[in-house]
Amino acid sequence: MESETDVTPGTLLVAAPQLLDDNFRRTVVFVVHHRAQGTLGVVLNRPSEVAVADVLPQWGEHASEPGSLFLGGPVEQRTAICLAAMHAGEDVDSVSGLVGVRGPVGLVDLDSDPDEIAARARGMRFFAGYAGWDADQLTGEIERGDWHVVPALPDDVITSPGADLWGKVLRRQGPPLAFLATHPGDVQRN
Repeated sequence: MESETDVTPGTLLVAAPQLLDDNFRRTVVFVVHHRAQGTLGVVLNRPSEVAVADVLPQWGEHASEPGSLFLGGPVEQRTAICLAAMHAGEDVDSVSGLVGVRGPVGLVDLDSDPDEIAARARGMRFFAGYAGWDADQLTGEIERGDWHVVPALPDDVITSPGADLWGKVLRRQGPPLAFLATHPGDVQRN
């Protein structure tokens, strides 16, 4: 069973099938910050209809497909957050305007030069808002079984919205978590 000690920046929180909250049903959350005061992450699999270029014109051409903002979570939805997956061999900490999260994934300072970061990134994903938990809130939700804490792959951050990221992440965990990937969602419809 997962515990809060497994939660670190760069891990994923995968919603359990029984988590039916509209904000988090069948979501995959990438943890950006995790400290004693709380946790912050972004939902990776909720694209919106809003183009990045409409909100952040200087960044629009650099957004990974489909080029739209993703709904990062229910908190501060007027706040934009960007994650970049860097090319192999790039040192995230040596790129001006990036703060390393884990491995080749970094948090982008949206006041930095878009062209400089884009040249060194495999892809960038932009989010409106984020998901946040107070110090003990996430621990309680994990203990209740609402979330599965699993390792992230850099490509998770820039996965095409057409892919079933939730199912894909669960399947690669192996049994027993892999079996959840086939969960129908609404057992009343099964």
